[in-house]
Amino acid sequence: MTKRTISFTLNGEPATAEIEPHHNLVELLQSDFNLMGARESCGQGMCGCCTVLVNGTAVSGCLYLAAFVDGARVATVESLANGDTLSPVQEAFIEAGAFQCGYCTPGFLLMATQLLDENPDPDDDAIRHYLSGNLCRCGAYPEIIEAVKIAARKRKATAA
Repeated sequence: MTKRTISFTLNGEPATAEIEPHHNLVELLQSDFNLMGARESCGQGMCGCCTVLVNGTAVSGCLYLAAFVDGARVATVESLANGDTLSPVQEAFIEAGAFQCGYCTPGFLLMATQLLDENPDPDDDAIRHYLSGNLCRCGAYPEIIEAVKIAARKRKATAA
């Protein structure tokens, strides 16, 4: 197969990669950049474990071809922290115990961050609806909803 060189912004930094046409975004992130937050689980875009933001929009990295990020802005869960300082959403997930095995957590963190960017004060129904594309096999849903509410309060306090 013919490889192709792509250039894009990855977590705020310029990035270049040589890819095979069939590689998906998760494969690219893991193999070329050692970013393991986006994880392929179902391979069908149904579980949210592979969530990545491309130009600010959540995509299923298991279905999204790596070639499509040429010229795009890509943000992974690894971009949420600022050095050793966790984001308010990450802090809230820890405080609420919003994970058990942690496999789905990166996808939930990105989606919760995007939700709060769009709706800084969501109610339980809005949270459930927004996160409905992410599955937690351990069943930590009540804690996840609580974590989003805690994160919303933390963000408000920081903005004030």
